[in-house]
Amino acid sequence: MPKLFHLNFPGNCSTLPQGFWSAVDVWIKKPHVVNKRLCGVKETDSKDVSAEELRLFLADDGLHEAVMSLCCSRGSATHQPDSPWSFSVRTFIPKTNCYGQNLQKEAVLKDFEREQVTFIPFEEDIEGKVSFKRSNIYQIQLCTETREDWAVELHVLTEDGWVSDGVARPNLFWLSSELLPKLVRWGSESRSSEFKSTLSLLPVEKYSITYQHLKEKYRAMVKVWPEVTDPEKFVYEDVAIATYLLVLWAEETAEKNLTARQSFVDLGCGNGLLVHILTNEGHPGKGIDVRRRRIWDMYGPQTVLQEKAITPSETFLFPDTDWLIGNHSDELTPWIPVIAARSSYSCRYFVLPCCFFDFYGKYQRRQSNKSQYKEYIDFITEVSQVCGFNTEEDCMRIPSTKRVCLLGKSRSYQLPDEADWEQRRARYIHSRRASPGVQRSDVGAGGDCCHGDADHRDTSGSTWGAGFQPRDKVERVRNCAALPREFIDKVVLRVANALLGQTGGGSCGDSWNRGGSLSLSEAAGLLEPETLQLLKKECGGLQTLLKNNYQVFKVEGGAVYIKDWRDATPSKADRRRNQITPGALKTRSCWFHDHHPQGCPLQAPNCAFAHGPEELRPSSRPLRKKMKSFVS
Repeated sequence: MPKLFHLNFPGNCSTLPQGFWSAVDVWIKKPHVVNKRLCGVKETDSKDVSAEELRLFLADDGLHEAVMSLCCSRGSATHQPDSPWSFSVRTFIPKTNCYGQNLQKEAVLKDFEREQVTFIPFEEDIEGKVSFKRSNIYQIQLCTETREDWAVELHVLTEDGWVSDGVARPNLFWLSSELLPKLVRWGSESRSSEFKSTLSLLPVEKYSITYQHLKEKYRAMVKVWPEVTDPEKFVYEDVAIATYLLVLWAEETAEKNLTARQSFVDLGCGNGLLVHILTNEGHPGKGIDVRRRRIWDMYGPQTVLQEKAITPSETFLFPDTDWLIGNHSDELTPWIPVIAARSSYSCRYFVLPCCFFDFYGKYQRRQSNKSQYKEYIDFITEVSQVCGFNTEEDCMRIPSTKRVCLLGKSRSYQLPDEADWEQRRARYIHSRRASPGVQRSDVGAGGDCCHGDADHRDTSGSTWGAGFQPRDKVERVRNCAALPREFIDKVVLRVANALLGQTGGGSCGDSWNRGGSLSLSEAAGLLEPETLQLLKKECGGLQTLLKNNYQVFKVEGGAVYIKDWRDATPSKADRRRNQITPGALKTRSCWFHDHHPQGCPLQAPNCAFAHGPEELRPSSRPLRKKMKSFVS
């Protein structure tokens, strides 16, 4: 029973031994968080087994003897020879099936007294025949000399004949160098997640199969994506959301014996790809957004997308629709449970909250003991419950930090009680409108959105969305890029001169003046109030403007510096920017050549910017590819 690896926990780790078992459970139940080739696992319920029951399961006396020698190699003051182990079986679900119809499984034996867990891999064919992988049996142990010095160890039954495929059977080096450090980190962390486990409401195997199918089917969208947003992120995120909904609806169909495909309306549908996928997969529906996107023309007439402002009112109810969808629906997010509840008793909803909006403006946090995101999720949950939904929460598998979705699949009341629940909704919406904590949103133009003296009964009529501000039809650019060039140049020169003035600089050699540093607040103090007021209207303000002018500044850790292009270790952002074609060089003047007292630290041939007007070239960036209709 060789010990292959030993890794210490941090000194005086207060989370052990409980933290060890929490970390082990992550590896058992969610191996995909560290093994990216897995989609997840299916695990049987745990049960206690004796040595005799384990022998019957293994059905091989030689294998049973070897496993017993590994499991009982450590002494225990409390574990008797006939004491049971906690036993379960997990079935691996790979992202890409490379095993045909055979299932890759592991028996998991937990020994809480000896503080160790043993993994016994086996393969099961379509007829149920089992083949144990004796050479791949391994064990993870928690070891301690004192109650303050802890370590985790990796043991194997034998080092000879270990077989690895990198998916269900990782190699020993990976277990030692990747898994064990993760177990130490997880075991040292005392805080648990604020949210549910990923895909807790769906069968993971069905999700994996559906996702791989849709990803392959719609991957061509990445190549023809006409929007300025990142196609890799947005295409595969919408594919994942579509997968979630399709599996959810398939489960609902089986549970309720539905005969027709669920219909849907996507409120604030954005690029419309989610609508396109759901429609192509057989679900009738449409998307509505205040602003048309260029990509809409690619989908064809079968994908119904409507350009109109959505104002919560009697005219925006959907009595014949099964599901309302809010995918990053921003200011509409809190209204979607309300619209669903008022559309019909059978209408359900799905929301994936992103930006924080109340009914009539920006959401203002009230509890400092929670993260802002968790508090907002709790707020939307409260809205849903007040609307009469049995509210469920899940965590999606998408490339985003905001992955928590909420679902209202059923009501918490009977249909005859609808009038009473409508009064509750009306009172609640009125209380939010009169709340002093609501900050008016600037997503659109209009008057004051808070009417504290309004009769709350009006909220159930045609004006129940009065005060709501839909976003402007024309998307406003607020990343400082649309500011006047003269304004930007003035701010850049003011901050740069202040930095250069902090240090002296010679006239040659390595004495080129790199300047000092300023905190962002100190840099802001250099500017006039009217300048700051204008920057305040832009997302990120002064920091965004300085970062945009990456030729001149380096912004790190809340401070700004003069950028020295001789530095050999460019930042990650710089490396992305430097991946440009030679024809894109020298299309802008070098700021240092024009404004630095000692000029540019680089020689003209080595500088990406023009040293003088004679070096300036016209931009040769290629035109965007002509859009082609996408046929699924």
